[in-house]
Amino acid sequence: MPHDLLHETGLHLIWFDSMGAKSSCIAVEINNQYILIDPGAAAMQPSYPLPSEEKRLLRKKAVDRIREYSISSEIIIITHYHYDHHILPDDRDLSGENIYGGKTIYIKNPNEYINNSQWSRARLFLEKLLSLYGYKLDDFLEKPMKRKYRDPLYDLRYIHNRDYGDYSRRRKELLRKGREWFFKLTDLWKNNPWIKDNIVLSNNTRILWGEGRRFKKRGVEVNIWKPFFHGIEYDRTGWVTPVSIETRGYRVIYSSDLMGPIIEDYAYIIADYSPDIIILDGPPTYLFPYMFNRINLNRAIDNLKTIIDSRPILIIYDHHLLRDINWRKYLKNVFEYAAKNKVKLLTASEVYGEKPLIDKIAGS
Repeated sequence: MPHDLLHETGLHLIWFDSMGAKSSCIAVEINNQYILIDPGAAAMQPSYPLPSEEKRLLRKKAVDRIREYSISSEIIIITHYHYDHHILPDDRDLSGENIYGGKTIYIKNPNEYINNSQWSRARLFLEKLLSLYGYKLDDFLEKPMKRKYRDPLYDLRYIHNRDYGDYSRRRKELLRKGREWFFKLTDLWKNNPWIKDNIVLSNNTRILWGEGRRFKKRGVEVNIWKPFFHGIEYDRTGWVTPVSIETRGYRVIYSSDLMGPIIEDYAYIIADYSPDIIILDGPPTYLFPYMFNRINLNRAIDNLKTIIDSRPILIIYDHHLLRDINWRKYLKNVFEYAAKNKVKLLTASEVYGEKPLIDKIAGS
């Protein structure tokens, strides 16, 4: 049973979209402590078919559960600065409790491979956290590092092998505009103060950039990956840092927000790792077709099949996808493909024996 497998690996699915609030939060046991990944939660979007007050209460329930795990966590990892992946230190639902106190916190590098909004959110997060220790953000600023940035598409190979048909011309134009956006964004990184790496505070609180860092804690090995696009190529929502974990003889990948993945290279990287368990976010079908088109939906479907071909034991397929009442309709053939290949493909709710909330609302 999937629940037994999670128990055996020491993985805990703390909160996910299938439970009724935007979140993708997990914990990994290290003896009687935890590594907590992406402690964030946000209320569902206006189109989600629940009253606003109920959405807020579900969000509070998610925060309460994250707080419970934070008490016994030694390490916290934040893969990016969307609020469904990190809680601000002064969040009203925390009731004044500092869930980051006394932890080693690996954060998405706030200085590069980050868009404008997350640049600001990273600084807001750190400003609020540092103020709890009597510091200002200005106390930890330094000159930007001198870097030359190259087009990140140079590192992607498989995206160029796909036949985009009639969409090819439009795609070419979008990539041109995306490339311009990227190099304009590098001006922000090159010309503004950076936040220092390795900030040490009182009460054993330490803040480190996550990208490229590996560590081992009581037999659990963690690797925080380089930045991946949050969705499509040059996605304006920025970058995220997936995490791979080796624990109790199992290999686990936590995708963060790859939206499917949409990018073919990311699917091959995940498959090549040969994971036993994958915690994978799905495509945002609730934005289809106006902000998320058929081409990229089909890419996400094909890429999930590539991942299934690597024969993991379990794929926990949640987040983004579970905001849509019609999500099963879009992914029907993927579930059939997983069953044919004897790969369990489940939402976080289903792992614990519950229907996703959106399915209960739909009566399916």
